[in-house]
Amino acid sequence: MSTPGERQEEGGEPSAVEFRGVTKIYAPGTPREYVAIRDVNFRIPDRPHHGEICSFLGPSGCGKSTVLRLVAGLEPQHPPTTGSVRVLGREILGPGADRGMVFQDYTSFDNRTVLDNVVFGLECRGVPRRRREAEGRDWIERVGLDPVRDARKYPHELSGGMRQRVAIARTLILRPRVILMDEPFGALDPATRLDMQDLLVRLWREAEATVLFVTHSVEEAVYLGDRVFLMATTPGRIAEEIRLPAPSAPAREAQSEPWFNEHVRQIHERIERIEAAAKPRE
Repeated sequence: MSTPGERQEEGGEPSAVEFRGVTKIYAPGTPREYVAIRDVNFRIPDRPHHGEICSFLGPSGCGKSTVLRLVAGLEPQHPPTTGSVRVLGREILGPGADRGMVFQDYTSFDNRTVLDNVVFGLECRGVPRRRREAEGRDWIERVGLDPVRDARKYPHELSGGMRQRVAIARTLILRPRVILMDEPFGALDPATRLDMQDLLVRLWREAEATVLFVTHSVEEAVYLGDRVFLMATTPGRIAEEIRLPAPSAPAREAQSEPWFNEHVRQIHERIERIEAAAKPRE
């Protein structure tokens, strides 16, 4: 465990993602001024042929999504008011092909089939149709859909879990080095959510990418995270960084293991202390 802002070299690996003194203020100098995050510092090492899943956990309004969108280079979160955000050693200037994002909302194009949604990025890159459709069918199968039966369906014909599988395929087909996921499973039923967690772990191992995963679920953060960043609010900041063991069993099995439940209990206690410290004293 390390303190906020501590920048260990961890074997000398370069950074996949690094925040240095990042503050984001909306509408500065106006009556609507709001400090979303203040002096956020963290470093995630770049580990080729491995990668990490890093969970961001904290109460609503602590700036989790602001952190993700700063990495994505999306306005109005980007650019930071002060400090620097770097991906693979380079200052972020805006969106880039080295980063892909999966949102909580089902962001498929309603007028495109599953296959056409999955290959949209390849189409924008000018990849020939035959090649992109072959890759698209491969990714449809990788995310657990049927490349024959499901490829020609439209988003309105899919369940929520299926639509998120399409969104994940559309992101991973572009092979980004950094994958950003903003509560992608939050709207799913519990059983489907566990299935999607297992799918993410499997695909992450294949992609060997760095994943930043925002969630409100302690159980999800513990199962997925190689490290968990606990965030506090008013203003948003990193309160603690916790390293965790990699899961060795599917999500349903892991939740019954003593180590899993002990980490969940400890993190719940830490969150309670963080929230108690943030409450104004009478």
